Amino acid sequence: MKDMLPTHFDWHWQDRVATIRLQGADRKNPLTFDSYAELRDCFRSLAYADDVDVVILASNEGNFCSGGDVHDIIGPLVDMDMKGLLRFTRMTGDLVKAMLSCGKPVIAAVDGICVGAGAILAMAADMRLATPEAKAAFLFTRVGLAGCDMGACAMLPRIIGQGRAAELLYTGRSMGADEGLAWGFWNAIHPAGGLDEAAHTLASRIAAGPNFAHMMTKTQLNQEWSMSLEAAIESEAQAQAICMQTEDFRRAYKAFVAKEKPVFEGD
Repeated sequence: MKDMLPTHFDWHWQDRVATIRLQGADRKNPLTFDSYAELRDCFRSLAYADDVDVVILASNEGNFCSGGDVHDIIGPLVDMDMKGLLRFTRMTGDLVKAMLSCGKPVIAAVDGICVGAGAILAMAADMRLATPEAKAAFLFTRVGLAGCDMGACAMLPRIIGQGRAAELLYTGRSMGADEGLAWGFWNAIHPAGGLDEAAHTLASRIAAGPNFAHMMTKTQLNQEWSMSLEAAIESEAQAQAICMQTEDFRRAYKAFVAKEKPVFEGD
């Protein structure tokens, strides 16, 4: 997928790391019907991509994403019938499901505005880096909607806790950078000028492998939400046994014996 040429977002590939930036910086990079669909299809394709090991969802000119575009999405939704509305809400949920099942670690690098569906994209990433200027808000109630959007009521409590998630989802208020770091939403805070570098440093470290094992880790992180502890332990036993059959596992052992750093190749 390194030569992919998307229409509705920017794509950059380097050293097996793909960087996605939403378009429309003058409007703080809103999502549209078309960008939702193209992002969904992109993440679905990433599950089969052999030339991408890590994905960065990056900011664009000082902001991450302002959510659904008022004119392109919100306006038309007011006039849709139930069938059309459900088609749209299922599509947005399919984007989150595609991110979770793409098999690649996803890093959100958030600067400035990160609200509505933009906050959902950050939430659905595996790791989240932010700048001091980052402001995340799940502001659905402020436009007359429920806070249960695109998996927020399932995922956000697992990240920051039930009570904190409930407050954000009921009030729609902004969560600042320091608050989000203290609550565990952000993994780290970096100056705006160093955010991209920090994201790429983290991505490069992960992309160095073992990437088959990283895929298994992501799979287990998602699947174990609905498992009992006993089932999760058994599932991890099977996953680890599979990883023990890889050449990367043998490479790590040989490197350890030789007192060298292992070089993983993803097989």
